[in-house]
Amino acid sequence: MKKFLLPALFAALSLATVQANPGAKAPKAAKTATKAAVTYKLQPNLSTLGWEGKAVTHGHNGTVQFASGDLQVNGANVVGGTVTVEMKTIKATDITDAETQAKFYGHMAADDFFLVEKFPTATFKITSVTPIKGAKAGENNATVAGDMTIKGVTNKISFPAKVGVKDGVAAASGTVTVDRTKYGLKYGSKSFFESIGDKAINDDFTLSFNVIAKK
Repeated sequence: MKKFLLPALFAALSLATVQANPGAKAPKAAKTATKAAVTYKLQPNLSTLGWEGKAVTHGHNGTVQFASGDLQVNGANVVGGTVTVEMKTIKATDITDAETQAKFYGHMAADDFFLVEKFPTATFKITSVTPIKGAKAGENNATVAGDMTIKGVTNKISFPAKVGVKDGVAAASGTVTVDRTKYGLKYGSKSFFESIGDKAINDDFTLSFNVIAKK
């Protein structure tokens, strides 16, 4: 009986002591350290964004330039970020004739496609970066998810990419497939114009990116 009585009395005395001394400090809770993300500024002169679109009988590929952005870094990991693309810089690198290039840009800048005058930029905001288990060196090592906004329309997308941080430089590279019709770019789409025949343009286009950001 004494084995149980003594601990009980000790507990009661301890409780009474705390109640009698309201100023007594309670044991400190263990602190969980959360390291704040550091902003690495995107370097437009070192970063690239390529695109490719295909149609039934032809296709084009080219570039468009990043305007600004950042990658959020926690330790050795990219955890977030936002990039902005300047849509007026879009061009087809497979077109060498200046007049044809001008016509191409005019069509891309018009309402059939990006309506650049009203929507001068497109953006992508990273919402999560999830490591790919077992990824080999040099291969895609993360799944990047986020919100892509084109022509004022925002959709959630995700894609594999190679990301990393080293010596004050954060980098992300990969290829993204985008369904243009989800952003209101319906021109030449068989999904909306069944009788268009061999003038159809594929709904999907691809973006190949290499983003470099520095601390």
